[in-house]
Amino acid sequence: MLNLCISATSSNQGKTILTSAILYHFRKRVRAYKIGPDFIDPQFHKFVSGDWSVNLDSFMQTKEQVKWTFAKYQKEINILEGVMGYYDGMDRGASAYNVCSFLNIPTLLVMDGSGSYITISAVLKGIKEYRSDSTIKAVVLNKLSSKNHYELIKKQIESDFDDVVVLGWIKKDLDSLRDTHLGLDLEDISKIEEISREVLENLELEMFEEIFKSKKIEIKEYPFEKVEKKDEILAIVYDKNFSFLYYDNLCYLREIFKEVFMIDSIKDEEIPKQADIVYICGGYVESEKAYNRVKKSLKFKNSLISHVKESKRVFGECAGLLYLAKSVDEKKMSWILPVEFSLQKRFVRLGYYENESGVNGHCFHYTKPKSLEGWYDLLLKNGKGEFGSYKQGNVLGTYLHSFFRGREFGVW
Repeated sequence: MLNLCISATSSNQGKTILTSAILYHFRKRVRAYKIGPDFIDPQFHKFVSGDWSVNLDSFMQTKEQVKWTFAKYQKEINILEGVMGYYDGMDRGASAYNVCSFLNIPTLLVMDGSGSYITISAVLKGIKEYRSDSTIKAVVLNKLSSKNHYELIKKQIESDFDDVVVLGWIKKDLDSLRDTHLGLDLEDISKIEEISREVLENLELEMFEEIFKSKKIEIKEYPFEKVEKKDEILAIVYDKNFSFLYYDNLCYLREIFKEVFMIDSIKDEEIPKQADIVYICGGYVESEKAYNRVKKSLKFKNSLISHVKESKRVFGECAGLLYLAKSVDEKKMSWILPVEFSLQKRFVRLGYYENESGVNGHCFHYTKPKSLEGWYDLLLKNGKGEFGSYKQGNVLGTYLHSFFRGREFGVW
């Protein structure tokens, strides 16, 4: 079994292109994981590797719960992508360093080598020695112009360290990235092949088994509260607009509900009449492109309104909350909740929060309600965060993204 985490000194250092290339190289045999609450990278992992990516977040879950989650979904090869820089999030116990330490997973550090050589080794020394139990075992150098530059840096690192392996380098200004954006719109598998070939061209993949060989993690006890299976039917609205769905949340909901339907609002699919609860996932509905995909889905909207009129439950998360509202600026939504939103130029909220029931979660959004009347707040470690969720009757909308396992879903 191979386990490794790909991390860096900060964001925008090359974690995503390296992770994507390695996932594609090992596709069909690999499980991707994302450290932290991010929804974007896991969707790209899924597209590249051919299977769902799993979030590991040690702020929203305990160490034992994170271990259990990793163990449940592990495969022959497991690749974790870190969040921001290696130690970022350590103040919440949720950094790549934290997760890799208690999972005992070695880390491959991507370092931007452009415009430097000896200093790269000094930076590496600082990162490794910042914590004595650092899991960094290997380095890949990014944005290099030549093999000579690579050899210069490699020689320095090998001179300074006897416990770090330099596994290769990635050229700067890759041809495959000149005419594309490495993101969710990249749906051309031939482009993925081209990117992977260029990224992996100068990497020593044959050394991976020696450096990252690990034992399978075994977990005997279930570290969550046990929830009885429900004699109820759940409909999940999940599509290109409402795509923010943690994989373990999906698996958990399938475990505890009698039946789960997946509804595509963009295809104008209706909520099944037999559904007891509707869950509208987070994502994007406020942008022009996303709104145009769903604004004519009248069968979907009317079936949702009918569901509410029958006093059945609805849970909307972030974009789901916005869709339940009257409007986002001039964009008309479903009018189920009597709230209106405005889209801001800068993000309104980003970070970890806790709701008034003590549930830990994460928020990231650019919208805010035009009126604060009737809203429930979110809590921060250093104060209060306004307008966290809104409830009317059996309909609840929230900005908070959280893990569901071990908790009653749809009870509020």
